[in-house]
Amino acid sequence: MRLSVLPEVPTLVEAGFPDVECDVWIGLFVPTRTPKEIIALLNSETSEIVALPEMKERLISFGFEPFPNTPEEAAKRVKADSEKWAKTILASGIKAE
Repeated sequence: MRLSVLPEVPTLVEAGFPDVECDVWIGLFVPTRTPKEIIALLNSETSEIVALPEMKERLISFGFEPFPNTPEEAAKRVKADSEKWAKTILASGIKAE
């Protein structure tokens, strides 16, 4: 999907790189034992803020396409990304310094 702020810039697929995957997302994280009620409240309040026209416009101006989700959806994304990038890191031999 092309960024609305850069509509003339082709996607990686359109540019001839169908196997390259590159996306960025931002999320809020809390300590493991945070009560579910607090997580639900933070999610609700954050989703409302991101939906405000001025906030949405500001995020888009930075190249972000806001897509609030549930804590469960975010947890699935973190798990999937962790598994995917762990394979890449192990295969490449990258070491922390």
